Amino acid sequence: MDCNFSPEEQQFRAQCRDWLYANVPSEKRPLNAIEAIDFDKAWQRRLFDAGWAGINWPAEYGGRGLSIVQQVIWLEEYAHAHAPWIGANFVGINHGGPTLILNASEEQKAWHLPRILKGEAIWCQGFSEPGAGSDLAGIKTHARVDGDELVINGSKIWTSFAHVADWQELVVRTEEGSQRHKGLSWVICDMHAPGITVRPIAKMSGQVEFAQVFYDDVRIPLANVVGGLGNGWKVAMSTLSFERGTGFIADQVKQSQEVSELIERARATGMIRDDRIAEQLAQMRAEVAALQAMTYRNISEVARTGQPGAEASVIRLFSAELGQRIERMAVLLLGEAMLDFRYGDDNAVADYLRGFAATIAGGSSQIQRDIIGERLLGLPKSR
Repeated sequence: MDCNFSPEEQQFRAQCRDWLYANVPSEKRPLNAIEAIDFDKAWQRRLFDAGWAGINWPAEYGGRGLSIVQQVIWLEEYAHAHAPWIGANFVGINHGGPTLILNASEEQKAWHLPRILKGEAIWCQGFSEPGAGSDLAGIKTHARVDGDELVINGSKIWTSFAHVADWQELVVRTEEGSQRHKGLSWVICDMHAPGITVRPIAKMSGQVEFAQVFYDDVRIPLANVVGGLGNGWKVAMSTLSFERGTGFIADQVKQSQEVSELIERARATGMIRDDRIAEQLAQMRAEVAALQAMTYRNISEVARTGQPGAEASVIRLFSAELGQRIERMAVLLLGEAMLDFRYGDDNAVADYLRGFAATIAGGSSQIQRDIIGERLLGLPKSR
């Protein structure tokens, strides 16, 4: 692993920094997904038009075809510039699109990838179900083959941006009587198809980004299956590897910034004199440095193999739990000011409430530990 950046990469970093500081919107992104959709699409289009969308996506699909190291540099500078979260574009950009690049047919890539990069098509993820939250192998939403179509029935839940999405990466059971990871298929689902009902869910932070999706005889062309019928588990694992690996690099940089800001706040208020607070802040500063080192190691491995592996779960787990500790500290340092919180506010209390999802979304902490134990440490399966 080489943690040093070449002169060319340092020059690329300067280009990223210059463009971002000249173009980052001065207005804040709205918190509500419906209110933010125009903002998200406009910002994504600005990134695309300037050549900053899909840094390491193939050029033939609208990307720049650069290295994953350059993607990391871009994401780091993106966070340093306090650029807005890409919001409703997150699923398509960070794991839907990369999954298509790795697994889809040329026709599927040519149609969907440019639209994702331009912000013209919003994607959501149809993995979790009411009875199978983090247990992807336990899903029951099923699809039967009828001619050249799939007929889908069932329900998905905790589907981020479903109420504003155009397309969905949907995992369904296509083999009747199949169990666990066998008989699953990864399907591109048109969210405007007849028979789909979306019911938004408000989070305790006041935001509306989640939804439950119901499928009642929804017909999807067989041509929308990615990777072939019955291969959904393999395709879904690549999706989750991208989500757990490179999808949260900007968040990790933000965590480093937040710890530095917390230390300054503790000094300004005198709370740094509390030994317990000082010790926790020092621990957090060490942990964000360790997280960066782990991320660089993982990116080095991705650059070698071309795809994130199970090591991504270590980063996902560590980052999620560290983020929750940082958010708890931020609320602690607020003191009585936290009582002024109102739902929808963009502040430390809102971040704290949103942070409860961090150890659940994208596979719970328990699931991440199972992956680490089984695939990295060679331990027996937990069940």
